[in-house]
Amino acid sequence: MSLVNAAHGRSENTSAEHPTGERPSGPRRSSARRSNDRRSVRQVVGAYAALAKPRVIELLLVTTIPAMFLAGREIPNPWLVLATLVGGTMAAGSANALNCVIDADIDKVMNRTKKRPLVKDSVPRRNALIFGLVLGVASFAVLYFTVNLLSAILAIATILFYIFVYTLGLKRRTSQNVVWGGAAGCMPVVIGWAAVSGTVQWPAFVMFGVIFFWTPPHTWALGMKYRDDYERAGVPMLPVVATPQHVAKQIVIYSWVMVAWTLLLLPVTSWLYATFAVLAGAWFLFYAHRLQAAVRRGEETKPMSLFHRSNTYLMIVFVALAVDSAIGLPTLGLPF
Repeated sequence: MSLVNAAHGRSENTSAEHPTGERPSGPRRSSARRSNDRRSVRQVVGAYAALAKPRVIELLLVTTIPAMFLAGREIPNPWLVLATLVGGTMAAGSANALNCVIDADIDKVMNRTKKRPLVKDSVPRRNALIFGLVLGVASFAVLYFTVNLLSAILAIATILFYIFVYTLGLKRRTSQNVVWGGAAGCMPVVIGWAAVSGTVQWPAFVMFGVIFFWTPPHTWALGMKYRDDYERAGVPMLPVVATPQHVAKQIVIYSWVMVAWTLLLLPVTSWLYATFAVLAGAWFLFYAHRLQAAVRRGEETKPMSLFHRSNTYLMIVFVALAVDSAIGLPTLGLPF
């Protein structure tokens, strides 16, 4: 019996089904069929989950929750947090799934993405498109009915920006693709703020800027590691079109701007956030400069080390924001 037929419960009258030429007994056949069915369901669910790129979504959620804490300078309503995270996850999953549909040709030639569902044909392209669209509609409905209209509109705007501006407009045309296209990844903090306050105020835009300036060092470090992948796919990432020295310099510049930008939140936070923002910033800048020094000396570099540290840095800054807001220490305020 073929694996395909077994998964669907079909049988064939062949002696290859059993060493003795007999069919397995009823209970054993039923058990095997149930096992194959369960395995098939898990594989299908796993394939659709992979379309949504859950590891990317995790990072977005790390920034959404602290933004909600800061918006009220207190622990927000748990149900509001849950509803915002569910709607935000659906929106991010929609954008990622639609991105997989559009970039299927690129993913096929890149080692880093060759295991994605559309490359392995574990999900039909049409189904992936429908899945992405349904997630997008569902995200709007969840946020509209359980949070507010503003957060729902912002979520849809994020999906549209990611697909039409970044994926279709910038990604294959300019080395500044992740600089401007990365704005989509900054929107979860704005959505989180809007969920709590019903408005968008200047601290939300500052948090947006932190992630905006964080994205290039984070992505270009990855691009340095997978330069050949991007070149083979025809994606003009900065590490593909510029020298390693130029890329390292740009990483350092954006890192300094990012760290400086985090300090703009000092008027609405306490000494606790300020301490972590300064220390984490100094820690990250040290490794950014170390990467640049290694490139200048012509030594073998480990850009993925900076890539992973960038994730840790962002987590430290935003967790500090959440803890600072939850404790409710007196804010530093403006110096004038």
